[in-house]
Amino acid sequence: MTSKRTRVEFVLASLVVIFFSLAPVVWIVSLSFKAGDDIDNKRFWPTHWSWDNYRTVFHTDLFTSALRNSIGIALIATVVAVVLATFAAYAIARLDFPAGKFVLTLVLVVSMFPAISIATPLFNLWRSIGLYDTWLGLIIPYLSLTLPICIWTLAAFFRQIPRQLEQAAAVDGATPWQAFRLVIAPLATPGMFTTAIIAFFIAWNDFVFGITLTSTNRARPVPAALAFFSGASQFQQPTAAISAAAVVVTIPVVVLVLIFQRRIVSGLTAGAVKG
Repeated sequence: MTSKRTRVEFVLASLVVIFFSLAPVVWIVSLSFKAGDDIDNKRFWPTHWSWDNYRTVFHTDLFTSALRNSIGIALIATVVAVVLATFAAYAIARLDFPAGKFVLTLVLVVSMFPAISIATPLFNLWRSIGLYDTWLGLIIPYLSLTLPICIWTLAAFFRQIPRQLEQAAAVDGATPWQAFRLVIAPLATPGMFTTAIIAFFIAWNDFVFGITLTSTNRARPVPAALAFFSGASQFQQPTAAISAAAVVVTIPVVVLVLIFQRRIVSGLTAGAVKG
């Protein structure tokens, strides 16, 4: 009886969480299909469903250029972060040095550091050295967001790989680099893949650095560009158009999460339970 009651309570609690999580998303989707004066009505669903907002979005250079910037910057930042984190995490997991746990703790502390606190210093520094409003000017700060979680997750995966494999490779005449490249790295590929997905999400969703370190369409990412979106004309309310743009940039993230949710969860739980 107690077990059945607990199960019912768990289901009800889950439904409440799901409702409050999905309600804003459904509301944005509903707004994206409203056109003209329909945006002012108090009905949840549109009176007349319209694709005009989506056509406006893809015919606006502000959004299309920002979409290209986000894809390029996020992909580059992800690749660089995963490569650097792979070597750092492997060293932490394999080298026996007293500061290993301290380094991982420091990595977590850095990940908790608020981005807004360094945005203004970076703004002044980037303007003085010519990195303001450039892809590189965003990729470097994005590494500070993605590297900590990449190192933490990959260190957990490397700890799960037995040391005996490297020892066996050494017996067969392989150098440490060959053992890592030919034995360890292929076994850690699922962890690298999971880490890359998480890093991409972090870089894709950043707003603080995107709004602070850019001023034109040359490097401005999508989250920052949405703040400047005005719709088809200056006389049109941008709410519905912004909602359509938000739906467009959210779809890839949702699809990736649904496809690779098991790998994402395994990566996060591995980093949580392995000490």
